[in-house]
Amino acid sequence: MFAFIDDHRQSYPIVLLCKALGISASDYYAWRRRPLSRRAEGDCVLQRRIAAIHAASRGIYGSPKIHAQLQQEGLACSRKRVIRLMRQAHVCAKRQRCFKRTTRRNPAHTPAPNRLEQHFAAAQPDQVWLADITYICTAEGWLYLAAVMDLFTRAIVGWSMADHLQATLVEQALLMALGRRRPTGNVLHHSDQGSQYTSDLIQSLLAAHHIQVSMSGVGNCYDNAPMESFFGRLKTECVTAPFATRAEARLVIFEHIEVWYNRQRLHSALGFLSPATFEQRHYETFPVR
Repeated sequence: MFAFIDDHRQSYPIVLLCKALGISASDYYAWRRRPLSRRAEGDCVLQRRIAAIHAASRGIYGSPKIHAQLQQEGLACSRKRVIRLMRQAHVCAKRQRCFKRTTRRNPAHTPAPNRLEQHFAAAQPDQVWLADITYICTAEGWLYLAAVMDLFTRAIVGWSMADHLQATLVEQALLMALGRRRPTGNVLHHSDQGSQYTSDLIQSLLAAHHIQVSMSGVGNCYDNAPMESFFGRLKTECVTAPFATRAEARLVIFEHIEVWYNRQRLHSALGFLSPATFEQRHYETFPVR
């Protein structure tokens, strides 16, 4: 009750709060003069750090990732304690919204079979690449984002943005991935059956690099769930309202992918490491020969 009064004393008179809770104002002031216990002091330190981590995560971290971050910083505490302190500080994660996705197939093109079959696991980098396209709303019209994700690290290894949905949008994202990663082993490229991915341009590019092709079933978003999840998080975390221009959207999305998501954002599927850190630790354990 004393803590409640302390939290609301800027909004209501202390005497009124004490009267409403059936305690005396003198008892409240005595409580305020009492030194904090070691546990309470520790809560204050943790609560400030929790608020800082939450703010640095752009408001998207919930208790699992905040708890993981605290442990990585050497601040030992239980998950239940983090939840309690977050509730007291009114800190909560942004909720991921649902977004409608539209795929346009070309009936003249023959899609590849689903070779991935929702087996979202890879033994090493550049073994499985997931690819997809999403739509970003701006006042100037749609901005389309094509992305390529490495399933092992969950990093976005290639991306491209344009004001059109031509196959060259996907081509540029794939060329970026090929240029950055230079895969030497067998790669499985998984996408939906959109006309861009079944086009001669993309199929020829994949064949030229000896990349095996896999495609989702018709209308089944779960066949490419990690990419769908990435796009959902992107729109929740940085596309909170229509952008004024496509140029503004490009800058924000570039920063989200290259600065935040690939290098800083903790990923639950990676043991609460960022994609860059997860890949670095993998190569420290299994050096490339």
